Parts: sequence; C-alpha cells; structure tokens
Amino acid sequence: MMKFDQPGIAALLANMDDATLDTLGFGVIAFDQQDRVRRYNAFESQAAGLRPERVLEQDLFTVVAPCMNNYLVAQRFIDAREAGVALDETINYVLTLRMRPTKVQLRLLAEPGAGLSYVLVHRL
Repeated sequence: MMKFDQPGIAALLANMDDATLDTLGFGVIAFDQQDRVRRYNAFESQAAGLRPERVLEQDLFTVVAPCMNNYLVAQRFIDAREAGVALDETINYVLTLRMRPTKVQLRLLAEPGAGLSYVLVHRL
C-alpha cells in the first residue's frame, strides 16, 4: 500500500489508474498548469464532503479550496513553476473551508514539465 510520505510518489501517482487512486488512504488532488482539478480521489471526496462532479475541472485555489490560496500552498506551486524546479514539501496545515477546522499534513508535489501537480492531504 502506498504511503503519504513515500519517496518518488509523484511519478507513481502519474501512472496510477483512477480505481487504484481511489484505494489510497489519503486525499489526492491533481491539477494542471492552469490550476484546474483533473483528478480527485475517493478518500478526499468523502473526507471533504465534495463529490468529484463538483470539483473536477474547477480552479483548485479559487473555487475548490480557496483556504489554500496563500503563500503557504498556492504560492509554492507558482514559485516552483516560475523557477522550473521540483517541489516536494510537507507542511502542517489547518483546513477551514466548509468544515470545522481540521488539522492535516499537506504534501505539495510538482515536477518541471509534468502535466499535473498534486496536493496530498493526510488527516491527523
């Protein structure tokens, strides 16, 4: 079973089919270079209370999770894109949108030239 802190996880996720993605024990949100959500697994859907139909194709940082539209999350993806460098950082965070404050760890993943970037959500 894949773990939240597994090394090289971005490449594994990129090659994973949706059915396998839905078996993971943490949330996975994949988004493209325009910040549109392209993949959203079952764990995150259930934990956040948002059906994939409401999330897919929407802007991650302005529509789906505006609580992440800040220097701690969104700006790190922008900076990595602009610098053309990989991003793999894990941060402690509190989700606040449409829910009571929930402590989580977020793993921010981006690779230069990759079609998708990822926010992994591990609820504590």
